[in-house]
Amino acid sequence: MAEDLQITASGSKEEQYQSLIPQIEGLLYGETDLIANLANVAAALKEQFKWFWVGFYLVKNDELVLGPFQGPVACTRIAKGRGVCGTAWDKAETLIVPDVDAFPGHIACSSLSRSEIVLPLFSHGEVIGVLDVDSSELNEFDETDSKYLTQVIGLIKFNA
Repeated sequence: MAEDLQITASGSKEEQYQSLIPQIEGLLYGETDLIANLANVAAALKEQFKWFWVGFYLVKNDELVLGPFQGPVACTRIAKGRGVCGTAWDKAETLIVPDVDAFPGHIACSSLSRSEIVLPLFSHGEVIGVLDVDSSELNEFDETDSKYLTQVIGLIKFNA
């Protein structure tokens, strides 16, 4: 497959996801390198939705370590239970934060980030990382994002 995305600028958020997901599936098809796949997923999501920051943190030595991402420089390491990412890892659940300034213990990698969604990545029932998406707009993320981003990370093979 050509590595060009057909960006859907119009339509609902749901329609945009429905257009993007098969393209992400095509990008991942046949590729077994996890880092390459995480990089392409981050790039595809950033390109489609123009979010402020999209990336992955992976669990290494009992902390989250920055992985492939798109956007400005980011925090490199996050402890379990700290900030939105560390809390999503600790609770093993998706967190939607409409206003990061109202989240207790939020780690401000950038003051331009205003809202956030973080989804845990699972392998063999264990959280092995998180997908972190930040917006420069308040209240950017909702259950539609949770539903479709869960589908996106379901396409990634974490134990290939």
